[in-house]
Amino acid sequence: MQYDITLPADYDMTVIRERVATRGHALDDRAGLGLKAYLIRERGVAGSPVNQYAPFYLWHDAGRMGEFLVGGGGFQGIVADFGRPAVRQWSGLAVEPGPARGTAPRAASRLVTSLPETADLTACVAEALAGLRALGGVAGLHTAALALDPGRWRLMTFALWEREAPGSHGDTEHYDAEHYEVLHVSAPGLALLREGRAW
Repeated sequence: MQYDITLPADYDMTVIRERVATRGHALDDRAGLGLKAYLIRERGVAGSPVNQYAPFYLWHDAGRMGEFLVGGGGFQGIVADFGRPAVRQWSGLAVEPGPARGTAPRAASRLVTSLPETADLTACVAEALAGLRALGGVAGLHTAALALDPGRWRLMTFALWEREAPGSHGDTEHYDAEHYEVLHVSAPGLALLREGRAW
């Protein structure tokens, strides 16, 4: 699950940094949450055209995700301060731990790819799963996840990195990915996220 809050070009991102510093630990023990990465993009940094606050969540309990959105609590603070953002949800296909799982991630990447109508879905997903397994061995990777948006038929690969995401300077095949700075990670249920393929 993720929502993007795009902010004005001249917005002082220190406001978001302070918000996370003072409120980010509120979900450190949230039931049902695998992890939440508090992400930002700053205009002109790592190729970002916008200032954006874009938290990303991996839930191990979908019911708790629903409770978080409509049952009061943390999300209501976002609504009160920024209005109600559109929340994107994906079906989780796989999670891979990386060699840097024990570190505090400072960067993240998200790569979204479309699945053409003529594509063999089974073959496309098998290829993406193999890519995720390979990503799991890359130095500096904390956690990677593969998910499917069946409403728009897109695959999404999300990765947390110990320091800098590969391709953040346009020097690898991952250049098309969006790159984020990680301000904090709440991971109360990280160990409960099923590793490998979800089925």
